[in-house]
Amino acid sequence: MAQEEDSISPGYAVRSTRRKGRELALQALYQIEITGDSSIGAVDLFLEHFEGNAAAKEFARRLVSGVVSQSSEIDRRIGECTENWRLERLAKVDLVVLRMGTYELVFCPDIPLRVSLDEAIEIGKRFGSADSATFINGVLDHVAQASDAKPN
Repeated sequence: MAQEEDSISPGYAVRSTRRKGRELALQALYQIEITGDSSIGAVDLFLEHFEGNAAAKEFARRLVSGVVSQSSEIDRRIGECTENWRLERLAKVDLVVLRMGTYELVFCPDIPLRVSLDEAIEIGKRFGSADSATFINGVLDHVAQASDAKPN
């Protein structure tokens, strides 16, 4: 599969790998949200049972580790940007996508702001409800504007 991606274009291969990594991270973080087990062993066991190349799984581990280690700061920033919504009232999938997006916006200077926003919206469309993408876009746009998030 990697050869096939490389023959298409290097940019596509990176986007495809990172998208898969984000999808794996979403699923792993959702599992953590439900079970409460954020141990490295639990994440590794989860990733062993899902398809994805080594680079996608490594990117997923980076996102999961970052979201878990920065959860207090991430939740504080999301809370400041969600008027009239307590985090525990948000749909779990939307909350996980918001956490991943906030982590990328604030703690991943190597990922362009527009990419972080677009990816979160697309993942929200795929895994969330009909209104998820619009909600995620609004909250993450506010997070990006209201914080010391990376520049465009």
